[in-house]
Amino acid sequence: MESITTSIPTILPSPAASLKAWARVGFASIGFVYLVLGVLATMAALGVRGSDTPNQQEVFQTIQHMPLGQVLLWLVAGGLLGYVAWRLAQALLDTERQGAAAKGLAFRGFYVFSGLLYAMLAFYAAKIAWYGRLPREDDASRSALRSVLHHEYGQELLALVGLVVLSAGAIQVYRAWSGKFDTDVQHSPFSYAQRRLVYRMGQVGYSARGVVLLIMGYFCFMAAQHANVNEIRDTEGCFQALEAMSPDVLGIVALGLVIYGVYMFIQARFPILRGL
Repeated sequence: MESITTSIPTILPSPAASLKAWARVGFASIGFVYLVLGVLATMAALGVRGSDTPNQQEVFQTIQHMPLGQVLLWLVAGGLLGYVAWRLAQALLDTERQGAAAKGLAFRGFYVFSGLLYAMLAFYAAKIAWYGRLPREDDASRSALRSVLHHEYGQELLALVGLVVLSAGAIQVYRAWSGKFDTDVQHSPFSYAQRRLVYRMGQVGYSARGVVLLIMGYFCFMAAQHANVNEIRDTEGCFQALEAMSPDVLGIVALGLVIYGVYMFIQARFPILRGL
């Protein structure tokens, strides 16, 4: 009996190992969401969907209509929470060793901001999975932003949100072209040619994601300047802005998001998770 009880701790995974596994599921969930989003946006650019650009709600609707769609939605929601847990570990445990100086705290604050965004996405996916259908659109997010504008410093707060999103977009583009992202995927399983391909995929994917965030941040900032919450644009509004430039521009960014989704699958399979 004693030998059995003493062997249990070695059988059960450690908290760090569990978090690593959960984070990997999170990377795969993000990859799946971006893959679906990119495919729908590519179809819009090609005219397959007419002029309808996809939004967040339609991405989950598409997943819901897949075989075992409800199960997939729950897996996506759970996986996104794994990504949130990893981001919070980066921020609170300082696994990236950013430190407590101003620059380090800024990066750790960004990890928290990123985690909160994906927590909201996980909640939305779980809500659809729970009801088994798309809940009636109540425009709660826009109502919340409208209440922010009614605050004494509402315009300043909304402008700050816009600047944070703009900064997040700029960071994505910077990571893409500085190669900073390349430290998140293992190189040893790949040949030189494969490493170069994965690197280029990361550059394209992060750039496309950065462009979408920059557009979102711009519209949010302008909404604060004009005190008009209706100027805020979600993913669909960003795609519409790109399509107004040219369907080719929309197509390039959409394909970039598809590539980003595939890149996240690669990161899920061969991650580098520091400090865990």
